[in-house]
Amino acid sequence: MSRLMLGKTLERICKAVLLLCLVHFLIMMIFYLDVYTQRFDIFSRFNTRNYSKMHQYFNISKPNGTSLTFLVGEDHFVSSRKLENNLTVTKKPLPMCPDVPQGLVGRLLIEFNSLMTMEKVQRENPDVREGGKYKPSDCIAKQRVAIIIPFRHREHHLKFWLHYLHPILRRQKINYGIYIINQHGEGMFNRAKLLNIGYMEVLKDAEYDCFVFSDVDLIPMDDRNLYHCYDQPRHFAIAMDKFGFRITLKGMKVSRPDSKIGKYRMIKHERDKHNEPNPQRFTKIQNTKVTMKQDGINSLKYKLVNVAKYPMYTNITVDIGTPPPRPSRG
Repeated sequence: MSRLMLGKTLERICKAVLLLCLVHFLIMMIFYLDVYTQRFDIFSRFNTRNYSKMHQYFNISKPNGTSLTFLVGEDHFVSSRKLENNLTVTKKPLPMCPDVPQGLVGRLLIEFNSLMTMEKVQRENPDVREGGKYKPSDCIAKQRVAIIIPFRHREHHLKFWLHYLHPILRRQKINYGIYIINQHGEGMFNRAKLLNIGYMEVLKDAEYDCFVFSDVDLIPMDDRNLYHCYDQPRHFAIAMDKFGFRITLKGMKVSRPDSKIGKYRMIKHERDKHNEPNPQRFTKIQNTKVTMKQDGINSLKYKLVNVAKYPMYTNITVDIGTPPPRPSRG
């Protein structure tokens, strides 16, 4: 065989080998692309099925109407060089909080002998927002509750109240805000008027559909005594029922917790100056049916002095004015 024929033969063999290599490369590329697509689809479906309860997710809509769902969690993310069209981030909706939450402990040990500071209360409740507001992070509370406390010169009591009540309310899965209605000046303390003022003022701060009126020296001894509203007005402290008749005259009944969980412990203290018993109180009680229609929120007069939001509560200081002089005994 001549050298010319040998050279042409070798050239044909080389071309055939190159063509075979090219065909093989194209086949392998198609195969790997198909496998990668199938694996990615299986990965997406696997994660969607098994971890949808633990992650938020992206929903990406394509022009042709189809959509893809990508799971995103603390250790997972999906990136793309090009996110055209519409991209919406959707969080899985939270469930409603149960009527009786898990995590309640029942009877509590309440004591007032230890040293209590506002800094300690704040450290114990890091998830309470400014103004003494809190809402559960794992469920949606059915009510927004405003807790209103008439107040004057009871800073020591307030520290213990906040120390015990914030953890109780958080365990109860309550969406709440705590408001101290502080009476300005040294005039006669008017608890009932402060409660009415508190009702009016907290509605300026936020929307609430439930109001709980509490004394700063009363601590519940059982966290199963749930601080939310019921079908009828609720008297939480069953051992201190004094004013039910204002409710019964309106055709309502007073609901109460079970005697086992409706117990409160009072912080012992001396009666404050200018907070003496009203000698007219029994006469006023007898005339309640008539006076309650004119005396209350519809005749409320006061001056707002200051509103301050602290880490554990909102303080609303008001001037309630000078009450009319009491008639002398004789």
